[in-house]
Amino acid sequence: MIRPMMGRRAKPKKFDMPLRYHDPEEEEKRRRRIRIKTKHSRKDGQTLRVLIYAIGLGIVIYIISIL
Repeated sequence: MIRPMMGRRAKPKKFDMPLRYHDPEEEEKRRRRIRIKTKHSRKDGQTLRVLIYAIGLGIVIYIISIL
């Protein structure tokens, strides 16, 4: 705390980063290992359910407008 008042500045710390290289084969192996297989059939069922609700709501609104 006293050093900056005396005219000395803090020096940035030295950092030596180890060199790395890009290996496409290793990257693909990592992706295959991490990838989680999911079933997409649930999405189709959900879309059908929303469509049925929308049609039902349309029928209810139509019936109310007639009365």
